[in-house]
Amino acid sequence: MSDFSKHILVTGGAGFIGSHVIRLLVHKYHDYHVINLDKLTYAGNLENLKDLEDAPNYTFVKGDITDAEFILELFRDHDITDVIHLAAESHVDRSILNPMEFIMTNVVGTVVLMNAAKAYWSGNWNGHRFYHVSTDEVYGSLGETGFFTEETSYDPHSPYSASKASSDHFVRAYHDTYGLPVVISNCSNNYGSHQFPEKLIPLFIHNITNNKPLPVYGDGKYTRDWLWVNDHARAIDVIFHAGKNGSTYNIGGFNEWQNIDLIKVLCKVMDTKLNREPGSSEKLITYVKDRPGHDLRYAIDSTKLKEELGWEPSLQFEEGLEKTVDWYLANETWLNNVTSGNYKAYYETQYAQR
Repeated sequence: MSDFSKHILVTGGAGFIGSHVIRLLVHKYHDYHVINLDKLTYAGNLENLKDLEDAPNYTFVKGDITDAEFILELFRDHDITDVIHLAAESHVDRSILNPMEFIMTNVVGTVVLMNAAKAYWSGNWNGHRFYHVSTDEVYGSLGETGFFTEETSYDPHSPYSASKASSDHFVRAYHDTYGLPVVISNCSNNYGSHQFPEKLIPLFIHNITNNKPLPVYGDGKYTRDWLWVNDHARAIDVIFHAGKNGSTYNIGGFNEWQNIDLIKVLCKVMDTKLNREPGSSEKLITYVKDRPGHDLRYAIDSTKLKEELGWEPSLQFEEGLEKTVDWYLANETWLNNVTSGNYKAYYETQYAQR
């Protein structure tokens, strides 16, 4: 007889958001067995969860979500009761270079997981949940006003966002066709500790520290809503436990910034932290050729999540940004480890100056 009330499979748990979700679940719910499934591609890093290696309610499994036989066996071996599905290829630039990889992981992998859940739970849905974590990019681009809501029509513009939109549709289809107990959340841009440094904030922290150029797409006026990753993990916890079956919840930080304004704030913080002359980091800003299909603005309306489930962000952006900078500066070894090898070659080709 298991000592655990739930056996939760978290896919992509060695990645940025997944590691924060796993840490929250392992520490908060001692009667849950949390199984971390990760393929350990470039963005998956077990250093993110070193502190949990000996936790009695945590297990790591290396594997590929597109391997149907392996996934079904995993469900059986660990008596999986629930899934929190975060595993995804998530970088827009990489999707432009290699769209098939995104289709396989984000679309096929999601369907493989749902097929295993459907087969193993055998239509007895009571006590089970399949939670699919998605992105605000499925909604496309906003003008200067307005917000994405759960009712906004999908309008993806990159191979990445198209693959996530497709997976969202499959999750809803499995709920409507088979009754699979699902919830979906669509989040805005995350920032915080343990993020792979191809993303803007950790990339620029690393580059400023090493006096390297700060590559800014186009005119830098693309606008994004920013969500502290710890607040995202809190939202996932709330939605997993209290979200309405078949529902979608948008998770945003109520925190819009144009890229260039955010970068200038980050430069000021870094100048202070590194005891540099004010304005010195801004001199590293280098405008580069814009990427294809670049959406102008994303902004999330999280009213439904706040009103139904009581969640709201815990930090103002400036406070969260300072905490994030402090973590990266205190963990330079981690940052250096993941900015070596293949990533450097990719970085050089992707961000060629115009």
